[in-house]
Amino acid sequence: MKTRIAVLVSGGGTNLQALIDARDRGELPHGELSLVVSNNAGAYAMTRAARAGIPTALCLRQKGEPKAAFESRLLAILADNRIEMIVLAGFMAILSADFVSRYPNRIINVHPSLIPSFCGEGFYGLRVHRAALDYGVKVTGATVHYVNEIPDGGRIICQKAVDIREDDTPESLQRRVMEQAEWILLPWAAEKVAMKIWEEKNNA
Repeated sequence: MKTRIAVLVSGGGTNLQALIDARDRGELPHGELSLVVSNNAGAYAMTRAARAGIPTALCLRQKGEPKAAFESRLLAILADNRIEMIVLAGFMAILSADFVSRYPNRIINVHPSLIPSFCGEGFYGLRVHRAALDYGVKVTGATVHYVNEIPDGGRIICQKAVDIREDDTPESLQRRVMEQAEWILLPWAAEKVAMKIWEEKNNA
């Protein structure tokens, strides 16, 4: 039995598409993309999932709803779908320590910088690339890491560097980091972690 993976998304789903493409190329042999969950009803990622034949679920946090109540509903969705591993692919919500503790070393995230640079709370999307350009670094990249209770603070699984060009804008840099790093690293890391979980199941 393959490791059942849920991908959590909030936006366009380009990293989800990288996982789907890797699956279709046979590069995710130990993992099954079993569910895509979004906290945004308008996320295009849900369309990508449906086209790829992956079940979807919405889990919206209502205005004023405590985080614990939202996470409780999210955990119930994951349990109903027998999810064993979670990939955060542009999921715009910080998970609590209690949530993360339910999936130790089974939640991974892709971040568009070379952690520990330009990471942590408040660093997401174009903000990360704008900060890199403002600081004047010559090399940036992407990181896939395990998720713990500290935003972008979990153990690093893999990283890939991307050179910054003199004429880069936050938008051009974002695109190149996705193409040259994120879309390569995330499927590789997902398979690595899925295989580890699969081996633990089969050796139990």
